[in-house]
Amino acid sequence: MERGVHIPVLLDEVIAWLDPCPGRVYVDGTVGGGGHAEAILRRLGDDGTLIGIDRDPEALRLAEGRLAFAGDRCQLMRGDFRGLGEILDRAGVSTVNGVLLDIGVSTMQLFTSSRGFSFDREGPLDMRMDPDLERSAADIVNTADDSELEDILRLGGEVRWARRIARAIVQARHERAIRTTVALADVIRRAVPYAGGRIDPSTRAFQAIRIAVNDELEALREGLRVAMTRLAIGGRLCVIAFHSLEERIVKEVFRSWKREGVAAILTPKPVRPTAFEVVTNPRSRSARLRVVERVV
Repeated sequence: MERGVHIPVLLDEVIAWLDPCPGRVYVDGTVGGGGHAEAILRRLGDDGTLIGIDRDPEALRLAEGRLAFAGDRCQLMRGDFRGLGEILDRAGVSTVNGVLLDIGVSTMQLFTSSRGFSFDREGPLDMRMDPDLERSAADIVNTADDSELEDILRLGGEVRWARRIARAIVQARHERAIRTTVALADVIRRAVPYAGGRIDPSTRAFQAIRIAVNDELEALREGLRVAMTRLAIGGRLCVIAFHSLEERIVKEVFRSWKREGVAAILTPKPVRPTAFEVVTNPRSRSARLRVVERVV
């Protein structure tokens, strides 16, 4: 795989479970580079519609080129998937037959140094999926007190050394503001026991800060709620999550819908990538797909 090229994960599995049919309406709430969206559109025939949503304008630009073949069968809109209701209202759509959410940061974002998502690529400490967000990672790292930083690290990354890292960040910024990804990673590595190895201690810390910058967990909860309200009966919601916090939220929300009799869980256990996919696309290793169908 070329570095920086986004390959849609669990593509065959998503298409099998979403089961896009001609003449129907589907939403890709995290359209990214358009990989999943392209496969959906090719199943929809000449009278099906896909609405693609993303808060990253660069992602939408790339998706627009990839999906140009579909013409007006594809509507791309900038926004957060938690605003799905308002977006569908603007598109003149009341209900849809399926929704896909591929949660988390994209390969394109990770490998673009200027976006500041990756600790092993020098760049400004940004991490905003939507560049118009008011607060960047640098703002959080350089202004939050040690208690808030500790909460961010624990809640968003389940970071083992959260308190130690938070205190190290506060101490380091007294001497000099932390403005780059490499500078923050250096502070984290010096703060915790790390002698090299497979999992860099910056991994979970960067994840936690990114989640805080983009309010990802609350966006997921709200996005799931809104998606269910706009699904037609028999419509399906497919969610791909990449870490335990997202997985937990999706699982709990799906179970609550089952208890309420609103939806049927179609994947009692999450669908995981095949060994072949993991080899060909290592990013897919932690992907987990869960699917529900609205029944009332």
